[in-house]
Amino acid sequence: MFCIPPHIVGRKISKLALMTAKKLRFALFGNVYQAKKSASIQQIWSVLSSLGADICVEREYYEFLAARYRFDAPPTSIIDGTDFEADFALSMGGDGTFLKTAHFVGDKGIPVMGINIGRLGFLADVSPAEIEPAINALYNGDYELERHAVIQVETDGEPLTICPKALNDIAVLKRDNASMISIRTSINGDHLATYQADGLIVSTPTGSTAYSLSNGGPVIVPQTGVMCLTAVAPHSLNIRPVVIPDDARITLTVESRSHNFLIAIDGRSQKCSERTRLTISKAPYYINIAKRTGQKYYATLREKMMWGMDNRD
Repeated sequence: MFCIPPHIVGRKISKLALMTAKKLRFALFGNVYQAKKSASIQQIWSVLSSLGADICVEREYYEFLAARYRFDAPPTSIIDGTDFEADFALSMGGDGTFLKTAHFVGDKGIPVMGINIGRLGFLADVSPAEIEPAINALYNGDYELERHAVIQVETDGEPLTICPKALNDIAVLKRDNASMISIRTSINGDHLATYQADGLIVSTPTGSTAYSLSNGGPVIVPQTGVMCLTAVAPHSLNIRPVVIPDDARITLTVESRSHNFLIAIDGRSQKCSERTRLTISKAPYYINIAKRTGQKYYATLREKMMWGMDNRD
């Protein structure tokens, strides 16, 4: 909670003065591969500076920006790794950048808002034209927090060198041009099936509109407390997605002619040796996504995914 400075107590305070009385810290993360996706950074930098905010920028993103833009004021600090604190995290890019931001935020509980400078922007749903009102909404408290579940994977055997947590999905996949793989799958110790397929996706409700959906998985509304198992190109017509409670533990053992496979965690991938046992479960924390008051999931589904639209109209 912030306090009104003593020299303005008892006076009529404009909304802008009240907003700037709050000293908030923003952590900025962005796409470092496409310059056009950072074109709105000058606008957001100007808005945050005018409000007197502390601006912290992830180092790789700052070095990328510094080579292209000049800022009137330098950032308050540079973020190295995951050791930082902030009131809000801003993701500048598309949904891939949002997942990267969620990885940095981890279990800190810092609310994340996505500025969509990508294409679809299902998670990053604030357009460049909405930057100023969206930031003002954060200052005014005119926003809601959505808790999005995170899943994690543990390995029995070969250790992971990538972050084991995912906001969207964890997938096991065949490598390159290798033959399909066999994935023995158990739920809470009970054998479900042995998938003969190019892979298997375990997704959260958040990730249900991503890789899982493109492989025939269902759309799952966030905060429904489930996970979904969706096969990638299964070698069987009677394999369909399975939805299970998110307190379940999923155990996967993979066999492959190439004696290895890929594990992909929110786009980060690593090769694993055959028969490395994977256990996937719900992580002990959530990612808080800041949404402007009045934003509705079903409206976003219709607008971003063209859900239910009839092209004949």
